[in-house]
Amino acid sequence: MELTNKRYNDEEFFREREEVLKTWHTGHEVDLSEAVEYQRGIKTEKRFCTKLGKAIKEKKTLVQPRAGVALVDMHVKLLQYLENEGEADLLPTTIDSYTRLNRYEDAEHGIKESKKHGNSMLNGFPAVNHGVKGCRIVTESVKSPVQVRHGTPDARLLAETAYAGGFTSFEGGGISYNIPYAKNVPLVETIKKWQYVDRLTGYYEEQGISLNREPFGPLTGTLVPPCVSNAVGIIEALLAAEQGVKDITLGYGQCGNLVQDVAAIESLRYMSEKYLKRFGYEGYILSTVLHQWMGGFPQDEAQAFGVICWGSAVAALAKATKVIVKTPHEAMGVPTKEANAAGLRATKQVITMLADQALPQDSVLLGEIDLINRETEQILERTLELGDGDIAIGTVRAFEAGVIDVPFAPSRFNAGKMMPARDHDGAVRFLNVGNLPFDDSIKTFHKKKLDERGKAEGRGVNFQMVVDDIYAISKGRLVGRPHK
Repeated sequence: MELTNKRYNDEEFFREREEVLKTWHTGHEVDLSEAVEYQRGIKTEKRFCTKLGKAIKEKKTLVQPRAGVALVDMHVKLLQYLENEGEADLLPTTIDSYTRLNRYEDAEHGIKESKKHGNSMLNGFPAVNHGVKGCRIVTESVKSPVQVRHGTPDARLLAETAYAGGFTSFEGGGISYNIPYAKNVPLVETIKKWQYVDRLTGYYEEQGISLNREPFGPLTGTLVPPCVSNAVGIIEALLAAEQGVKDITLGYGQCGNLVQDVAAIESLRYMSEKYLKRFGYEGYILSTVLHQWMGGFPQDEAQAFGVICWGSAVAALAKATKVIVKTPHEAMGVPTKEANAAGLRATKQVITMLADQALPQDSVLLGEIDLINRETEQILERTLELGDGDIAIGTVRAFEAGVIDVPFAPSRFNAGKMMPARDHDGAVRFLNVGNLPFDDSIKTFHKKKLDERGKAEGRGVNFQMVVDDIYAISKGRLVGRPHK
């Protein structure tokens, strides 16, 4: 099938399914008709879509951790602890790195070593290896909805296993789980494979089973300008909607400046609605997620809680539907379940305190929203132009041309010419716009903002600012000021 933003026809889809399910021996456990009926029997309160929809109506922000270990019984205990002691509203199953790369034999070895040592020797849950039966043990063991979170360029078998296993939400996308994660995987390849995931989701939808899909918003999580991550999220939403997905969560990774972060989520809501409606998609439910700071964390636990709570404030004031929570052990590796739960409780405390508060819709906030809207629109319009109106084709060409450019991405299919840096107030601006298709007024604005910082710090505007900014939060600041 040639790449295009057109819905799979049934013949193509089911022919491909036969091959996908042969990828690993647990694929034979997936019976689509039986899986639909199993999903139909899941209680309403355990469905992601239901809980997100209720949160939207009640204007609440839900809290969700990241978590995953190698063995089924260990993973069940971890999720139950986060649900009960961490008061998590939504639960995750973070997938291990071997599974993300479709290295199921290595994952199997990790399972055996974990059993041998009585400790998780994998950095996540190998869902494909545990199969439908293992996944159902997990999803049936908790009271809350459970989502699969990962980082997989080819997630077709994982999605088949997860949906049949009772998970009601699936994260990722053909751009967001390629460009920030892989070096040599062509974008054409991953967009096609994620169209399969979205078509599978759409198939369940057609049987009356609504499953949530969530593109990965933060991308590299390192000084990503809001317009770049928002544009990618909107593209992945359009690709998903074409395949029949009806419940979509779009995400954004906290950058650190409160006004810019709130503006980014407000812009994301507005622009995604605008483009989904423009292309005629109807009957969908759109929610948002704020990812707490994805960059380097302070090693000091008290300082780490400060970073977590700042992200919680952003989520609450932006009225995000949910927030993905970090832990006070972020700088030291895989957190304990106790640390994970502590991060959840701290987040919930801040969100509850700010639930009835809002940032004033003043000229600063409205100006930032307008700026992000204009930047995002210029990226998307040029992408559509490159694809002759087809967003899938346009996306591949846009990355080739640097019209979409993700900072610090490992992919050789990413131009890597755009360079961000913080301004004097800590907002992420463009040190170098690369080939992003901005008009002169936008370019002038960013230059002016960085010149203001350079003047205040008594130094030239250069790459050293970027380096300083990357390490700043781990050293207790937001803007990487020179030492005095």
